[in-house]
Amino acid sequence: MGALKLPPKGWLAIRVGEEGREQRRFLVPVRYLSHPLFIELLKESEEEYGFQQKGAIRIPCEIEYFLHVKEVIDRDNSCRASETASAAHYLHRPIDLICFRAIS
Repeated sequence: MGALKLPPKGWLAIRVGEEGREQRRFLVPVRYLSHPLFIELLKESEEEYGFQQKGAIRIPCEIEYFLHVKEVIDRDNSCRASETASAAHYLHRPIDLICFRAIS
């Protein structure tokens, strides 16, 4: 098995999965680092593994849960981008709008 490639510029490699269970490597955009849901996953990672991790950041959650969180983050980012572009068109200046979503 060869060495894994470094992620492209603007992306971050993470490893998702609990110890002793299936784990998968994901590439996520660095903008995820500022999303509240991803920040919570990073806090869990810090509590479980500390700050001295080698290689990809490990997120200790089930893969299915991470995929759900990723979907919500992508939807939020898509909503912000489309609303920001729409508002900027009418206001002739950039504006940051937030989409509120209920998470069950």
